[in-house]
Amino acid sequence: MNLVKLYFSMVLLLSSLCVLADSNPERRAAWQAKFEPIDDSRPGMVLREIEADSPLALAGIKPGDRLIAVNKKIISTQPIWNDLTDALVANHNYQLLFKRNQNSFLVNVSFPGIPKESHKDIDTIYDFVTSDYGIQQRVIVTKPKGNKQPMPAVVILQGLSCSSIEKIPNRKSSFIRLLTDLVEKSSYAVLRIEKPGMGDSEGNCSETDFNTELNGYESAIRWFLKQPYVANNQVIVYGNSMGSALAPYVANKFNLAGVISDGTFVRSWFEHMLEIERRILAFKGLSQAEISQKITTEYIPLYYGMLVKKQSYQEVINDHLSLADSNYHQPAHMYGRPMSFYHQLQDFDVAGEWQKLKVPARIRWGMNDWIMSEADNDMIIDILKQNAHQDHLLYKQPGLDHWQTIHQNPLNSFQGKAGSWDNSISQVILGWFEDLLNE
Repeated sequence: MNLVKLYFSMVLLLSSLCVLADSNPERRAAWQAKFEPIDDSRPGMVLREIEADSPLALAGIKPGDRLIAVNKKIISTQPIWNDLTDALVANHNYQLLFKRNQNSFLVNVSFPGIPKESHKDIDTIYDFVTSDYGIQQRVIVTKPKGNKQPMPAVVILQGLSCSSIEKIPNRKSSFIRLLTDLVEKSSYAVLRIEKPGMGDSEGNCSETDFNTELNGYESAIRWFLKQPYVANNQVIVYGNSMGSALAPYVANKFNLAGVISDGTFVRSWFEHMLEIERRILAFKGLSQAEISQKITTEYIPLYYGMLVKKQSYQEVINDHLSLADSNYHQPAHMYGRPMSFYHQLQDFDVAGEWQKLKVPARIRWGMNDWIMSEADNDMIIDILKQNAHQDHLLYKQPGLDHWQTIHQNPLNSFQGKAGSWDNSISQVILGWFEDLLNE
């Protein structure tokens, strides 16, 4: 009898484990509020605006209140705040510690799930793919409504930052507007892939390294190519920013039909960071002689230590205390990503992937893009020509900056001044969709 009980207990345990393995991550939520930039001199985030009838408003929270901690986790740095925001999920109880003037108080709230995308005359499919690292990542597919036959398709690879690739309420950036046009104004199946920790994906983007992120993209593309509505010999990749450097890699790996690379680079990340620091120093008004001195004595040691010697910023500064004033990144993060991300990126052979490319390539560089250089884009064309590539085009779009916005000059973009949208921003890419998928 004991053996029978043990057997059924094991069956029940295994069944419950299977259910857990098959369950999907929970839907993400939003604060439904806007916050002031973090003040490094004290913990917490000050609320600037709160949506009417939102959970925070109904709990009595007011603009000007300072959110100190979430579930006893003190908000002391920007990465901590980013991680807490990215991990916010629907229908969970959160204990929030607030401070108003000199008084502290606790509230318990839960948040509704963020509404999912919907587009007129388009099927929007939400699904999950599990990477080789065991991370369940959200994928979003859009396609013409009711069309179940194999059709041409586009894979979209996004940029470096830890941000969702989903169009959710109140996201109105030029990049989201571009994505919306690519989804709504093309007649193709379009795949978007969330990074770990973004959207509804498992994981933590701020701790995800380059190889793990790349594997998530690869796992999603394998899944996508097996879908019955995808003509897998008519799939192209559109990469934006960091995704643009990965585009030739995935085209080569999966025998895709074409590459669109938007706002890209080709040299090593070490070279890229030195060049971008030079531009930033010029925007700040330094002379070229002063810039050369700082690059030689400060930025070369800094980035050599981090990228070539594979150290963290803090380790580099510990070895060279004089570099501390030149470092504007977090001790273990740059642009919200961990040092391991850049250590692996430094070893990724971007130029080698362009050198191997055989399928058609379309490349765009915005003439007011101060993040990526014109020289890198010209170099890609030289690489393609040297290797007898047959079908490539580089378009240098007037006024365009790195964030899909039109500016009068690069300095305005650098200073964060308001730019403008122009329909040509998406029309160029949509035209290349037609060009590459209807050959």
